[in-house]
Amino acid sequence: MQRYSELFGKTVKSIPKDARATSHRLLYKGGFIRESTAGRYYFLTLGLRVSKKIINIIKKEMDKAGAQELVTPVLHPLELWEETNRNKEAGFELMVIKDRRGAKFALGGTAEEMMIDLVRKFQLSYKDLPFNIYQFSQKFRDELRARGGLLRVREFMMKDAYSFHTNEDDFKKEYRKMWDTYKTIFDKVGLQTAVVESDNGYIGGEYCHEFVVESPIGESRYLTTPDGIYAAHEDIAVFIKDKKNIDDELRSLEQVEAKRGTTMEDGVKLHKLPIWQQIKDVLFVDENGRFILAIIRGDYDVNETKLKHLSGAIELRHATAEEIRGKIHSEPGFISPVGIKDIMEKGTDLTVVADDSLRTVKNAYGGANKKDRDLLNMNIDRDYKTDIEGDIAMAQEGFLTKDSKKLLEKRGIEVGNIFQLGHHYSNKMKNATFTNENGEQQKYYMGCYGIGVGRTVATIVEKNNDDKGIIWPESVAPYHIHFITLGESHHKQAQKFIEELEKENIEVLWDDREDLSAGEKFADADLIGCPIRLILSDKSLEKGGLEFKKRDSKNSKILSESETMKEVKSAFKVQGS
Repeated sequence: MQRYSELFGKTVKSIPKDARATSHRLLYKGGFIRESTAGRYYFLTLGLRVSKKIINIIKKEMDKAGAQELVTPVLHPLELWEETNRNKEAGFELMVIKDRRGAKFALGGTAEEMMIDLVRKFQLSYKDLPFNIYQFSQKFRDELRARGGLLRVREFMMKDAYSFHTNEDDFKKEYRKMWDTYKTIFDKVGLQTAVVESDNGYIGGEYCHEFVVESPIGESRYLTTPDGIYAAHEDIAVFIKDKKNIDDELRSLEQVEAKRGTTMEDGVKLHKLPIWQQIKDVLFVDENGRFILAIIRGDYDVNETKLKHLSGAIELRHATAEEIRGKIHSEPGFISPVGIKDIMEKGTDLTVVADDSLRTVKNAYGGANKKDRDLLNMNIDRDYKTDIEGDIAMAQEGFLTKDSKKLLEKRGIEVGNIFQLGHHYSNKMKNATFTNENGEQQKYYMGCYGIGVGRTVATIVEKNNDDKGIIWPESVAPYHIHFITLGESHHKQAQKFIEELEKENIEVLWDDREDLSAGEKFADADLIGCPIRLILSDKSLEKGGLEFKKRDSKNSKILSESETMKEVKSAFKVQGS
């Protein structure tokens, strides 16, 4: 039992100006969190209780799945990250510190290198495999812009797990097991998740899946079919690119005057031709200063993630007008793949990457690498060559999947992910091997699996609230009962009944304050959001006992103490067993 009068961190009315997310506002107002510096939060008593309940659920299901808990140091020797080159490749700014001896350490964002370094110390054989090891630990990511309260932070608690296998077939069994385990975990914390194919990003490997909770505030944009069978993040979603005029005869390439603006729409208006017949040219620069010209059918947009994978780039930025004119000797808004390598400055590194949609059109039009000049009847292979060709198109709502189902666009919050790592890390790190049946050294085949605890807290609030406050699912509520007494004369009776509740493992937050009105206490109870509110007052006693109200119900009822105990035990039969 926790007396609210003694609780550190009570409700407040004012909130930070940047608290736009519902979860940020309610967790702040309810006394669950406070910000230290941008993107770093204190978890107060109520917030920590919720977090620990989520952690306990995760731990129980991970242990049931056969995973084993341990913990790694927070500071990762930087040479481990250098061994895999992730100190340069990570998709976030790595935080690095030095100790007094000059040794460099990374504040880990994930722990693949640390786990492999641990495992390779044991010189294991195939008889020791497979296994899955996990931890709950603080993670650090120097995000450019922290926002959304706990949804995008710079320091956070994460459950990260890593599995080690002899081969891919064995790994796939664990991947499926973790998939099912995650679904169970999120069901138990009250979240319905979609499993979305995603980009593996800085983690590495060949494929991964995100567990996404649909929400308009979410940063994950994904495409799915009405039946939910296909779901993929925008970064990797694929679709059928319809064939347009592929039966047309090839026409002669023609350069024409084109006094127009620099947008695709300007080209359509001038030439009175469909946008799909226009070539869209987007010039990027990668982390090494290489220029990458992405060309695609005009009615599609370039997907930068797909482009990175296809071109081998780690980072991309748009080329400046000065670079387009000074290095490429072309003109913004009039770039063309035709003859571009013949006109650019000598020594310039340029890769032309074409979307395969250019195979679906003939006699395309677009810029001519000169201001106010366009080319008509451009055709791939005949008029321009590509260095790389593949899928670099962004999927959109309404496009069709390979089995002709329309894609729907949704947004959501990523609360967990599972990754196939394969040999990505064991190939990069020395001695990341086990002894196989033939006495030979063989690389580990790996997977990794993460859940953000703080983000899960925030997502639960985003999905469970009303205009009065939070409505916690029973499994993760800070307390089961919010007990309110109105009148100091009822304190002894309240304390006696609360003791009876606690014998049944029912957790109680008792609002024993005497200097607040009933309305203020009720408002605080609604804001904090415990599943059941009990009121002991003159009014309730006159009617036979205590006022019983569920947080997600508008109605209350008066029950005797025995009836109240029966209702409470029934409501919390899982927790109270």
